[in-house]
Amino acid sequence: MLEQILNPLNVGWGVWFATLGCAFINGLSKSGLKGIGMVSIPILAYLYGGMASAGILLPFLVFGDFFALRYYRKSTKWSHVRRLLPWSLAGILLAVLVGKLISDALFRNIMAIAVLACLLLVIVFDLSGRKPDFSKSGFLSGFTGFSGGFATMIGNAAGPIFDLYLLSMRLPKNSFLGTGAIFFLVLNLIKVPLHFFIWESITLQTLQMNFVMIPAVFFGAMTGRKIVSYIPEMGFRYFVVVVIALSAVLLLIR
Repeated sequence: MLEQILNPLNVGWGVWFATLGCAFINGLSKSGLKGIGMVSIPILAYLYGGMASAGILLPFLVFGDFFALRYYRKSTKWSHVRRLLPWSLAGILLAVLVGKLISDALFRNIMAIAVLACLLLVIVFDLSGRKPDFSKSGFLSGFTGFSGGFATMIGNAAGPIFDLYLLSMRLPKNSFLGTGAIFFLVLNLIKVPLHFFIWESITLQTLQMNFVMIPAVFFGAMTGRKIVSYIPEMGFRYFVVVVIALSAVLLLIR
């Protein structure tokens, strides 16, 4: 009886604990250690398969967004959310329509190359003393919103794209985290019924597994918030740059 409650998907206990670890990692990511949650995408995809893993991961992301918003909501820059949201919704809609037709591998490769190219641009400008701001370009704002919406629906993999956008604006650490939290919370809540009713990648059983593992997301969020409080602003920027680069590489080899 207890096993049916704790393990509704009847997976091996090794898979169960790996999933628990992914829940903890996403709590870390959402509350401060931005980007580290990308590590869980290839792990869950290996354990459960592509579309199924997206449905398992999504509720963890929603829980993490709520925890992060509790800590950083006062620092949210709503103007950036409003600018990107319409484009992101269009990207989500396209992903829903073609999600079962497009090759996940091809899209991930294109997205990873685009992220690395943009990241290289930011680094070059940093070294040269120039300060690009992607938000001042209508094209880059639209591209970020649309590609981020598409990527988040296909594989919950929009983090590096949006983080890079915020990074280019040199937002203070708490504003960076708060703006990301509310933006992804809105998108992730929109995605839940789409995964449940259209793709059927979220089921009552996967939701039960998610709720069983909420404590891991919570402890991850608390741990991430504590760690990030010790990271200085410039150190946080370097950390995000490194994690974005590693995330893009993970998308290439996933």
